[in-house]
Amino acid sequence: MTRSKRNRRVRRGVLAFLPAMLCFMVRVSAQEAFLPDAEDGDAIALWTEQGHTLLDESFNWSERVRRIREQRGNALRDTRFDVDARTMFLDRNKHDGTESEAWAVGGSVGLVTGYFRDRVAVGATAYTSQKLVGDEDKDGTGLLAPGQQGYSVLGEIYADIRILEDLSFVAGRKGFDTPYINRNDVRMTPNTFQAAVLQGSAAIGEGGAAIDFGAGYFEKIKVWSSDKFVPMSEAAGAAVDRGVLTIGGRYSKGDFSLGAVNYYSNDIINIAYAEASYSLPLPAERRLRLALQYSDQRSVGADLLQGDEFSARQFGVRADLPVGPALFTVAYTSAAGNANMRSPWGGYPGYTSVQVENFNRDGERALLLRAGYEFARIEGLSAYALWVTGSDPDEAGEHRTDEYDLNLQWSPSKGILKNLALRLRYAVVEQHGGDAEDLEDLRLICSYNIDI
Repeated sequence: MTRSKRNRRVRRGVLAFLPAMLCFMVRVSAQEAFLPDAEDGDAIALWTEQGHTLLDESFNWSERVRRIREQRGNALRDTRFDVDARTMFLDRNKHDGTESEAWAVGGSVGLVTGYFRDRVAVGATAYTSQKLVGDEDKDGTGLLAPGQQGYSVLGEIYADIRILEDLSFVAGRKGFDTPYINRNDVRMTPNTFQAAVLQGSAAIGEGGAAIDFGAGYFEKIKVWSSDKFVPMSEAAGAAVDRGVLTIGGRYSKGDFSLGAVNYYSNDIINIAYAEASYSLPLPAERRLRLALQYSDQRSVGADLLQGDEFSARQFGVRADLPVGPALFTVAYTSAAGNANMRSPWGGYPGYTSVQVENFNRDGERALLLRAGYEFARIEGLSAYALWVTGSDPDEAGEHRTDEYDLNLQWSPSKGILKNLALRLRYAVVEQHGGDAEDLEDLRLICSYNIDI
């Protein structure tokens, strides 16, 4: 069977699977209750595209407060060790007919101490990725260093200074997660950053309202398959040394949240991101979550990124509806300006950004339909299927694309396999126009985490 015929069969299978999955979920949702101890927000977070960070996840203070409250007064005794063993296979057949393929094994070993004198904690994490399979003529998966070479790196070493219970200062090399600066942990090792960050939270009145905020300076980044930290401007594509000044905050009360983050790199780029979300109560104790996002990007100063002025923007809207153990998502985005949108320091936060494509080219509009399901009878097993269709972008020679994704994950939360995670991801990207083959992307990931 030729590859083009195989692709057509895969697309037909995906298109057939999606409505079948929708019908199946609607049928069983009347028979099975939502998973125990799972709130609507938890279900929605479960289906956030891997590697993406939305604003609600950017100022998550609860983990740090929980850890502080669990302290027993002895920093060494409260030290946590974390081992993450990981193996991943990636095979991508590209539009131009070339192939990237590799299989790697590795992971990370790290520790975080308790707070010495209730004020200062330190952490460190070492990462490695080593080749099992990888021909030199099939380079480019991002699992290994260029040339299909293994690598190891001390990706994190930092100090966490507790100024107040709800205010801390972190300095050193560490992973962070915000919409445009994030770990984007979809390969063997994540992005980490050399930065100084102040982060905190403040309650407002007695109605449960709160403001979470953060500000920092990001000097360097270590990207996926690298053992070196480089200036943030160099990672963006400019041959100069510039960092990124970041400031943002989020207001939340009950089912409503509103926030924004700004990223400024002198002479390079300014990126502003805003997002609002609200959970709307529906009959039968269901909640429809609605979200809006807006990104604005433009050159600043001496325009060193591409040598001239540019500006781009994208608007997005998204709706998530949990129905029993299922989750249905519809999203739409529209990009405009005189340049494509960029995401030089992590995964792109657009609502229609998926496994392969971001659907953020100048003039491109995209619609996403996704259906996810968590199998109550097989604890830890979940799946989703999605389809994104894009319009023709404004740039000459560019063509519209469609992407079809399937994702199957098993991650049991109890028993002997509690910390095991198995994941299969498959995507087909069809380009409408030009002399291009359909792109296929297959990923198999296995990880096992030990938290001591």
